[in-house]
Amino acid sequence: MSNFGTTALTDGSFPAAIAPGAVSSIHPPQLLSDVAALPSLPGVYRYFDADGQLLYVGKAINLKRRVASYFQRNHDGTRIGHMVSKIVRMETTVVRSEAEALLLENNLIKTLNPRFNILFRDDKSYPYLKITGTPSQPPRVQATPDAAYFARVLYYRGAVEKKHHYFGPYPNAWAVKESVQLLQKVFRLRTCEDTVFANRSRPCLLFQIKRCSGPCVGFISAEAYARDVGSAAAFLRGETTQVLSALEARMLAHAEKLEFEQAAEVRNQMSALSKLLQQQAVDTTLDKDVDILVAKLHGGRACVNLAMVRGGRHLGDRPYFPSHVEDALALRAVEADAAADTPPDASPQPGFAAGAAEGQLLEAFIAQHYIGIPVPSELIVSHPVAPALIAALTEQSGVKIRLTLHPREQRRAWLEMAQHNADLQLARLLAEEGSQQARTRALVEALDLAPDQLDQFRIECFDISHTAGEATQASCVVFQQHKMQSRDYRRYNIEGITPGDDYAAMRQVLMRRYSKLAEALREAGGAAASSKLPLPDLVLVDGGVGQVGVAREVFTALGLSLSLIVGVEKGEGRKVGLEELVFADGRDKVALGRDSAALMLVAQIRDEAHRFAITGMRAQRAKVRTGGGQLEDIAGIGPKKRANLLRRFGGVRGVAEASVDELATVEGISHELAEAIHRALH
Repeated sequence: MSNFGTTALTDGSFPAAIAPGAVSSIHPPQLLSDVAALPSLPGVYRYFDADGQLLYVGKAINLKRRVASYFQRNHDGTRIGHMVSKIVRMETTVVRSEAEALLLENNLIKTLNPRFNILFRDDKSYPYLKITGTPSQPPRVQATPDAAYFARVLYYRGAVEKKHHYFGPYPNAWAVKESVQLLQKVFRLRTCEDTVFANRSRPCLLFQIKRCSGPCVGFISAEAYARDVGSAAAFLRGETTQVLSALEARMLAHAEKLEFEQAAEVRNQMSALSKLLQQQAVDTTLDKDVDILVAKLHGGRACVNLAMVRGGRHLGDRPYFPSHVEDALALRAVEADAAADTPPDASPQPGFAAGAAEGQLLEAFIAQHYIGIPVPSELIVSHPVAPALIAALTEQSGVKIRLTLHPREQRRAWLEMAQHNADLQLARLLAEEGSQQARTRALVEALDLAPDQLDQFRIECFDISHTAGEATQASCVVFQQHKMQSRDYRRYNIEGITPGDDYAAMRQVLMRRYSKLAEALREAGGAAASSKLPLPDLVLVDGGVGQVGVAREVFTALGLSLSLIVGVEKGEGRKVGLEELVFADGRDKVALGRDSAALMLVAQIRDEAHRFAITGMRAQRAKVRTGGGQLEDIAGIGPKKRANLLRRFGGVRGVAEASVDELATVEGISHELAEAIHRALH
């Protein structure tokens, strides 16, 4: 996807493509001129509002026709009209083909998070099963076993290295750990770290229970162990028939040499592997790596369920819940109408929402999900997907991808199982959201609040954590759209106060959080705060009258409304369910009751603030006590070198007491770096 060209839409040399009307009249003349100047070429377009926020990213085979269709029609009173009315600027990128447009579109969606596109958010990296690489020629005679010649199998997340072997990705950590246990059971590969391996003088418990072949104490040669590693890798690739044939040949060879104990060991391996294959019920001749994708729409929410088959083994599934679905599907319907050359006043075809909406979900997921991760050779889907997408994915990945819409036999069973799980996951999401919405509504009613939009009701909660005044930290957690918004969480290091003074800590964190907001409000003449620094509808502080009094002082000094502040005071005996709400504006305390939905929400937010504060405090305390930060602050010392130094000298104090020559003996530490470390610590 190279040589993209961004069009300069300023000359207006093309004939006007915008028919006069109510829609076009609300847009800047420069924008309409830019639309008229678009070329009839494939490309990607981006719409922006007056604040420079990205509204929508779209692709087109014909940019001029597609973009003009938004401004030629009357979309009043619809989601599309709401979006189109906000457009003040656009950018376009011309590409060579529809496939390039499709890939660029979804790269931009994933990185820029536009408001009106289907967006699949997944901040977690996928886990892999890793088998460490070994030198190609192990020595035939070794005084003591060397871990470098005996591959290790382990659970792994992170960047890949060419010298190691990776299998996956897996849907979750449980699937990887189960696979590791299977490899231990069948092939008896080691899982211990190299430092443990190097210091063993007798076999560990895993050898005793026949989950390891004991390479650390020389119970198996490097050549024999390498054969087991090769068999394990072949098994993970789905080559089970070849693995069983090789094991059978080894068993017969041992039997011919009258090595009956070794033959029995191989026979036990074959038996364990056969039982495993029977439990998995896989088709070992056909199925290698397959992803099963199911899309479901219900109650205004959507779910794409991804089930993974790796090496012929079904590893489980993972649900994804996209955002902006209704807006994006409405826009897609307009684009579909424009592509079909329907009359300007025609409504979206009813078949789109009923049939193609799930296909649009799958297309968005496939295009965004497989950016940067391996693509299996076969995708089983619940609804039709555009062939151009699969062709583009094949070109991008270099893997010939086969799409199966109506599978048979085992694949059909996998698809039906994925569909059932998608139904369950979507029902669970709707139930949870309904419960959370009910809790939000109950809290609003209990506090007699009147938010403009219940979905945008924002709560910020503060808590202080320390250990006898050490490493004091404050947390701020955010609840909005009926759920915790972890992206907006903040931690504050509290300094310059008397250790253990919770009131001073609360005063400092509230002042730091809201001083800039108050200043922005004053400059705007009391208008609403910007989206980058929003004013919460409710501020919870974990504490009673004392903490609320401190908050009242801060808000009074900043000129903010005292009605925003509510304290969560623990009840008699600090028992859960007996909490009372304390108000800064003079209202009487309120006891909501043990079974109150509003109290459940308050307790949920308060407990999350406490968790977030205490985890930060513990990390800060550990850093202060170990002095680890002293090493990290030295240029050239990363996590690996820091770990090597601490392991060699037993801690920062030992590193500080070491001479330059002693420091230089540590792996990765040059003599110049050793001198820099010595200077920094003295």
